[in-house]
Amino acid sequence: MTLSQLYVVLLAGGAVVLASIAAARAAARLGLPSLLLFLALGVAIGEDGLGIEFDDAQLAQNLGAAALAVILVEGGITTRWSDVRSVLAPSGVLATAGVGISVVVTAAGAHLLLGMDWQLALLIGAIVSSTDAAAVFAVLRGIPVSRRMAGLLEAESGFNDAPTVILVTLFATTPLQEAGIGGVTLNLLYQLVVGATVGLGLGRLGVAALRRIALPSSGLYPLATFGIGILAFAAAGAAQASGIIAAYLSGIVLGNAGLPHRMAIKSFAEGLGWLAQIALFVLLGLLITPSELGPNILPALVIGVVLLLVARPVSVVLCLIPFRVPWRQQVFISWAGLRGAVPIVLATFPIVAGVPGSDQILDIVFVGVVVFTLIQGPSLPIVGRALRLIPRHATRELQVEAAPLDQLDAELLTLAIPPGSRLHGVALFELRLPPPTVVSLIIRNGETIVPERDTRLLTGDELLIVTTSRTREPTERRLRAVSRRGRLAHWFGEDGDPDPV
Repeated sequence: MTLSQLYVVLLAGGAVVLASIAAARAAARLGLPSLLLFLALGVAIGEDGLGIEFDDAQLAQNLGAAALAVILVEGGITTRWSDVRSVLAPSGVLATAGVGISVVVTAAGAHLLLGMDWQLALLIGAIVSSTDAAAVFAVLRGIPVSRRMAGLLEAESGFNDAPTVILVTLFATTPLQEAGIGGVTLNLLYQLVVGATVGLGLGRLGVAALRRIALPSSGLYPLATFGIGILAFAAAGAAQASGIIAAYLSGIVLGNAGLPHRMAIKSFAEGLGWLAQIALFVLLGLLITPSELGPNILPALVIGVVLLLVARPVSVVLCLIPFRVPWRQQVFISWAGLRGAVPIVLATFPIVAGVPGSDQILDIVFVGVVVFTLIQGPSLPIVGRALRLIPRHATRELQVEAAPLDQLDAELLTLAIPPGSRLHGVALFELRLPPPTVVSLIIRNGETIVPERDTRLLTGDELLIVTTSRTREPTERRLRAVSRRGRLAHWFGEDGDPDPV
């Protein structure tokens, strides 16, 4: 590639990213999942649009797996452990047994209603049975449902990709009569257990290291944190275990450990997550040729209806019986089983494996994802209100964040007024601290006081002072000067030198 060609590629890439950001803003205003507009952008610049041809299923599969790793690490980092801790059991059952039930019911529908042979029907059932982490994270965090229910859905979407990948690989490469239930079960257990062990282990090692190692720049902490998550994904994959589970769990451990610069880490993770989603959906949109979708629209609608109205509700009801989840929540959980990038990425597996009719599978999955995301995504708030799970006039949950002082170029100072200090009796306005320095809190006799302009300082007071890096030294000099010579220290020639002669 010449330098001129590189410039053209970068120009096109930058334009696509900016167009995708504009699409995300438009999707938020329209109440649509942004993934649909990202897919539409990929289709628009593809073979039937601007004419860019892309049909490398193997490359799409590899890049899709990498993007999913980034999305799952980001999902783990931004997931609150308090939201998912109490729902690990039901989400785990939904992510394993629920997937199996959905596969069988969906395959039965495809076999009986469309006449597909069982091998192909089971393959399609496995591809579409996984809820999508990117779609669930994006949609649910804008809906004011209970954090327990949102946590259950987020955890399920983070966990259920692993068993789905196993089933898709099995049905795409192994004749049905040779597939043994015992072997599949052992493979599933190995991938889940080893993947979880790798993710939790590397996450905890990463936390221990980042707490003890002082990096030379705050910008390195987000890079190191995300690098640990990707390392977990790759290490588990190298061990033939589930990298997806490892990535998600390592992200949860890292995101909830109270690491230095944690808000910068989360902001960085969200940015990378958006970039991965944009790249993934645009890439998958490029794979599709809209002019060839016509014959597969009806099969896609039939399979989607079976999945949405039969397979998903049956799996939710059967899996949540032991946990006594109220029926209203079961209905919402069933309707919130969003599909997105994962089924489309999985649809490339049979193409790479050379399964007959695999191009038809990709078209069916694409149409199903688009149509039913359009139905489910915008209707989720309506369904939630109809089930009385969302107050009619509810707004999004208030997000309160702690800004790191280094990001604001600020410093936090503390001091205690010792006996004999001439700060005793001085009013705050008499300190004349350099702006924008402010005394934000006083602790006096074990009680906290929010000071006012006329508040007078007393011996034994502990002060919390916020200043900037630029004004820290003048602030310290002024405090020392007043402590030595009182409010008129300047007139006595006292400048607060740290080492007075």
